[in-house]
Amino acid sequence: MDRRNFLKTLTAASIATAAVATGCKREEKPTDIAEVALGEVPTDKMTYRTNPTTGDKVSLLGFGAMRLPTIYGGSARGTDDKISQKKVNDLVDYAIAHGVNYFDTAPVYCKGFSESAMGEALSRHDRGKYFIATKLSNFDPSTWSRKGSMQIYENSFRYLKTDYIDYLLLHSVGQPDDVNTALERFNKRFVDNGMLEFLMNERRKGKIRNLGFSYHGDMELFEYLLSLHEVVQWDFVQIQMNYIDWRHAEDGDGRNANAEKLYALLDEMDIPVVIMEPLLGGQLASLNEHLTKELKTLRPQSSIASWAFRFAGSFPRILTVLSGMTYMEHLQDNIRTYSPLEPCTEEELALLEHVAGIYLNYPLVPCTSCRYCMPCPYGIDIPGVFSFYNKMVNSGNVTSSAADPEYNKSRRAFLIGYDRALPGIRQADHCIGCNQCSGQCPQRIDIPAKMRLIDEYVEKLKQNNL
Repeated sequence: MDRRNFLKTLTAASIATAAVATGCKREEKPTDIAEVALGEVPTDKMTYRTNPTTGDKVSLLGFGAMRLPTIYGGSARGTDDKISQKKVNDLVDYAIAHGVNYFDTAPVYCKGFSESAMGEALSRHDRGKYFIATKLSNFDPSTWSRKGSMQIYENSFRYLKTDYIDYLLLHSVGQPDDVNTALERFNKRFVDNGMLEFLMNERRKGKIRNLGFSYHGDMELFEYLLSLHEVVQWDFVQIQMNYIDWRHAEDGDGRNANAEKLYALLDEMDIPVVIMEPLLGGQLASLNEHLTKELKTLRPQSSIASWAFRFAGSFPRILTVLSGMTYMEHLQDNIRTYSPLEPCTEEELALLEHVAGIYLNYPLVPCTSCRYCMPCPYGIDIPGVFSFYNKMVNSGNVTSSAADPEYNKSRRAFLIGYDRALPGIRQADHCIGCNQCSGQCPQRIDIPAKMRLIDEYVEKLKQNNL
């Protein structure tokens, strides 16, 4: 198909869907490390799913390279700490030795160093033993030109030290910005510059083996993208899915879609599904005491995180479930979970829906710490504020009344912990509501509004007038 006919086809599809709305910080090892299951880590029991297009036998556990380990022992996601190539090599070697063969990275991960670190680690192995997934991360308008997008694409091959990419994604489709609707932004990033047509040609040449997209958005745009399937032939689609977002992702404005609906459409069209955020940015790796007890009643030896991974893997159209694993303990626990997978029973699925309902009664902020909102022009550590607040909620240290028997203990834990976790200039009270951040948030969080709520809560604690 020539470019004119290609664009004509896309234009027709567009008309049919015209209603589409328009610093360097040393991290502590997280406490949930201690809450992983113990026991043997099998080397030959990994669960695999077959890609119907290429016949790839893909490990159900996918290695996500957004949180690579640093020299100082933390995660390189959003910090200036240097990636520890030795630790990355060790994780990759261990993963491959235990059956993991899908490795997902992107040009923007770890402040631009993820692809090169993964390329260094993976190139030490037989190329036939692993699949590389990376993305065309042309978020900035300066990269929407053909030249700008091509540079990102070509750099991926160089950094990853490969002649072909197994799984190439149009990165994070579905987000509008201050100027463009989500559809306009998609067209400017991938259609008007000819990049989508170019990538389809690259697939025909074998430079790309599978072409897909990762999605953050509403149902209307998602359906539009699937309407292009006859022309593009999407080989796979990556969506956010976990037992919270399965039925509870949609907001009042309809800007997000429940994973249950997204999955159903892809299943109906026989399109393989890759799962991101199975732990909802780590929030489902550790729950408060009450919810933990609920899950431990049925599976006392299983980690809390394993419930989320088993949920994500229980659906047959799922090709692989991505996990950003900074620490060996997390990698080992996830390998155990999928070696082999024990799909969730009907009783367990009902329990997870019950847990989701309770979980949502807590005022958590659905931040996944992707840091697309950063940097804040006023110096606020936006994901840091949300992360601390969510941690306090999950630990039971957010209280609604001074009449609470644990009020004094919770008040002290919150105020002292807040000042220790975040320097004063990076706290919520410095938000002026400029709203330069919300448009970049894949979770569609009204960041200034959440900052106001957190700041008001802090002030009430300080004044002791809850």
